Amino acid sequence: MSESLVREGYAGTGPGAITPDGCAVELYRRLAVGDEPDVIAGAAPAGASLLELGCGAGRVTHPLAERGFRVTAVDESPEMLERIAGARTVRSPIEALDLGGERFDVVLLGSFLVHAGEHRVRDAMLRVCRAHVRDDGIVLIQREGVAHRSELPWERTDASGCLIRIVSADPVGDGVRSVRAEYHYDDARWTQTFLSRELSDAELAGHLLAAGLRVERVLTDDGTWLLARPVL
Repeated sequence: MSESLVREGYAGTGPGAITPDGCAVELYRRLAVGDEPDVIAGAAPAGASLLELGCGAGRVTHPLAERGFRVTAVDESPEMLERIAGARTVRSPIEALDLGGERFDVVLLGSFLVHAGEHRVRDAMLRVCRAHVRDDGIVLIQREGVAHRSELPWERTDASGCLIRIVSADPVGDGVRSVRAEYHYDDARWTQTFLSRELSDAELAGHLLAAGLRVERVLTDDGTWLLARPVL
């Protein structure tokens, strides 16, 4: 079992446990399920084995398991993994994951994790994706939309009633921004600060190719979900 890493440039505030990357466990337990399970189920074979990297409190894990996917859920936070039901769990930082040659039909890298501030972290995550996907499998990647880095402050109301605001995205050098997000419920408030590196289509395709993956197609109209396949 890997120990959690302290993430420089990441922080969070609010009630309950906060993970090394600034995520609040109770917040992610409360947030509503979005359209992610629909996107994933539309691209993945029915009943597929699925490796979810960065599962959090199971917001996407649980709907996928209910749809019949055989999910292995990975997170570095033991408090997050305690919320997972109906799926196998593995505690590990994503970039250090090694399941000993086990491979999956589908590997999922959601939550905009591909925008990690450090090149070494992003590249290691993508290598983990390639190492754990079958040669005939697929990797599904969620990237930032334009709204996440322009016209700030940006906000929306989650179906759970949470007001989510991206307050600022300040450059901190080398193409990286320090992003501050706020989450407001009637009875609680959380903040998170995290690092995000903007990636053009060409840059993202290049990083994937260096890890042994190639973009096959875009899955959503807003361009935030990509399907990649191993380079053989």
